[in-house]
Amino acid sequence: MPTLLQRFARLAPYLRNSRRGLVAAALGSLVGAATEPAIPELMRPLLDQGFTGRNLPLWMIPLAIVGIFAVRGIAGFVAQYGLAWAANRAVLQLREAMFARVLSAAPALYTTHTASRLTNTLVYEVQSGTTLLVNSLLTLVKDSLTLVALLAYLLWLNWQLTLFVGLLFPAVAFVMRLLGRRLHQLSVDGHAATDELAYVVEENTLAWRIVRLHGAARPQTARFMQRAEQLRGLTMKSVVASGTMTPLTQIMSACALSAVIAVALWQSSSAGGTVGGFVAFITAMLMLVAPIKHLSDVMAPITRGLAAVERALDLIDHSPREQGGSHAVARARGEIRFDGVGLRYGDDGTPALDGITLQVAAGETVALVGPSGAGKSTLVNLLPRFIEPGSGSITLDGVPLPAWDMAALRRQFALVSQDVVLFNDSVAANVALGAEMPRAAIEAALRAANLWDFVCSLPQGMDTTIGHNGSQLSGGQRQRLAIARAIAKDAPVLILDEATSALDSESERAVQEALERLMRNRTTLVVAHRLSTIEHADRVVALDAGRIAEQGTHAELLAHGGLYARLHAMQFRS
Repeated sequence: MPTLLQRFARLAPYLRNSRRGLVAAALGSLVGAATEPAIPELMRPLLDQGFTGRNLPLWMIPLAIVGIFAVRGIAGFVAQYGLAWAANRAVLQLREAMFARVLSAAPALYTTHTASRLTNTLVYEVQSGTTLLVNSLLTLVKDSLTLVALLAYLLWLNWQLTLFVGLLFPAVAFVMRLLGRRLHQLSVDGHAATDELAYVVEENTLAWRIVRLHGAARPQTARFMQRAEQLRGLTMKSVVASGTMTPLTQIMSACALSAVIAVALWQSSSAGGTVGGFVAFITAMLMLVAPIKHLSDVMAPITRGLAAVERALDLIDHSPREQGGSHAVARARGEIRFDGVGLRYGDDGTPALDGITLQVAAGETVALVGPSGAGKSTLVNLLPRFIEPGSGSITLDGVPLPAWDMAALRRQFALVSQDVVLFNDSVAANVALGAEMPRAAIEAALRAANLWDFVCSLPQGMDTTIGHNGSQLSGGQRQRLAIARAIAKDAPVLILDEATSALDSESERAVQEALERLMRNRTTLVVAHRLSTIEHADRVVALDAGRIAEQGTHAELLAHGGLYARLHAMQFRS
């Protein structure tokens, strides 16, 4: 297990641009700590001269007290502001690095992390963890310096008595180290339990229609409460570990303090010290209790804060970037070849693709058909490298896909899926997604997708915000907006995964005509369940259980009487 310093060292790269804040925090803490011994030191002349000899001017006493507390207050503000400024700049850089990694990570990240877990880590845990760390580190620095200043003052007053205080620290350090390990593990387990609870909420929020339709509220509530009870148990264990630390530390402090006071009284009676010196020593000793208590309490929030921030650092360190090559062209011809491609999900799963060999000429339209689970969507998802084949090779224009620059490769594809994804932005921004595009080009794409008349009826036209995932649009409108995005991209390879599935008959005819015009001189792969939409494809490839069962034109396959003919007959008979 790494030490506390090693864990803090992982944050160092994100604090490089925050040195001014850290310096200000250190100076403020140093000045504030230096004022602490001034209070007991002020007691000595006050008692020895002010009450007995009356040699002190009265105006000096309030001036000294107010001055000390004013300096302490200003120093405390500077320390708190400096540390918070440095920490929040670090949070900004950490969030930027995390979001960049989420956008550039290998697709495997999205199979091992749920959306709620990524959201929780990026948005909430970094902020809450940093807040805990800022407050705890401020306490750690200020009270450590205060402890040092008071101990130095006590050594100067009476070094023999001060040695008693040194006996306290090894015991306190042992208790903090022992319970700190326990708190770290509980914090890690608690964050994992929070992720599981958030995932249950996410699932039930997204699937609320199905939950209500099937009357599944009771079992889902039981599932939620099981995760919530698990989190409650971990929280209470953390409270026990954290709460045990303070009384143990205070008991050890009280034992040492009582022994020191007894010896101090014996020394003053035998050696004849002054009242002011004795009171100053006892005052400084009592002032040690507060920083010792704070330092005993600080381990729990530091452990929780570090555990939260380390999840963000782990996301960056353990999520490799997508790896691409260096080949890049502005526009590919669109010739695609699959050579013995195989893929299986999981080590023991049945093959999703098994020995697929297929060549698609530039400008050819190929329809992929087959029963559910045949591998149609898996095959087209291999092209933009959303998933990687387990065996075989895939080339675009004769160049293996791994040799392509990732951004250049994906510029060659436009995708319209049956699962439409839209952003909570304007119509124009959703059409021009990822590109600077003139409004005339956006309008042309909307017209081609048979959506322009609807857009003109919106309050701000194409500048109207469409809501979360296009929630202010109907299903057909959302699908046509996705088609407009593909039209606007003007990529040499089109991937249409049931692109007209959500359209009514009138809109489908208009959009189908636009797609047919767009598909000319472009390579097009059409994943289709509705076989009526692919009768004019240059070639139909029928897949079954991850293998190519047959291929040919629509008429040839019907005449052959194989899988495609059976699927066609079943669909039109129903």
